[in-house]
Amino acid sequence: MAGLPALEVRMLLTHVTGLSRTQLITRDTDTLTIAQRDAFATLLARRLAGEPMAYLIGEREFFGRKFRVTPDVLIPRPDTEVAAEASLARLAEVPQPTVLDLGTGSGILAVTLARERRDAQVWATDISPGALMVAQDNASALGADRIHFLVSDWYAALPPGLRFHLIVSNPPYIAAGDPHLVEGDLRFEPIDALTDHDDGLSDLRAIVSGAGARLLPDGWLLMEHGYDQAQATRQLLEDTGFTEIFTARDLAGLERCTGGRWQGARPGGTTAGH
Repeated sequence: MAGLPALEVRMLLTHVTGLSRTQLITRDTDTLTIAQRDAFATLLARRLAGEPMAYLIGEREFFGRKFRVTPDVLIPRPDTEVAAEASLARLAEVPQPTVLDLGTGSGILAVTLARERRDAQVWATDISPGALMVAQDNASALGADRIHFLVSDWYAALPPGLRFHLIVSNPPYIAAGDPHLVEGDLRFEPIDALTDHDDGLSDLRAIVSGAGARLLPDGWLLMEHGYDQAQATRQLLEDTGFTEIFTARDLAGLERCTGGRWQGARPGGTTAGH
């Protein structure tokens, strides 16, 4: 098919027909129904116009699981698996951990942590009701039944006194006016999930400044960020009193996820999960 890689054409045909790749090969003399032909033509035109494959077929794999995606949420990317792996490593010795995923989007981090740690109590927030609906659908489809979903502007709507062993977030971190926002897949993704409409650090600042009131002693805060924001993020954590600050690199070797440990005083109020 002119203009599209053969793999993408097969993916669209599989989506339209419900046939596997092998079935498409063994049944290559079959013809599409009128409805299938129209649906395929529509998807083909949208793809040729640049719309991401993930939105066309409605799913994308993350951490070995298929997640439903819609234009309400960012498309899951392999880079974010670094945050999932770093979170799991820091929860490895914590029994029945309590976890908060801020700005959950499609729910990839919350669901992954809930599935990999079946003993965890996970909370997931997002300011977008549409995104939260997608995340809830993914949790249900993937058997992650210990997640509490909440429409919230970062920490704002969380119950008072609720504290966590780990907070993780993939917040908007692209600066306003960045040329990447009008290129490639980013043109089609929700703008408010991509950019803070500021310097790219304002949401990271908000997350760091509010974390101390929501972390248990020795709890961890982990955040994904832009390839050139690691030093600034480490400085935010250091200035706020975090220790054991680290940065993990993504598959391309770029600094992608930074975190630190909270050494605040033990709260007098109720802890998360108790």
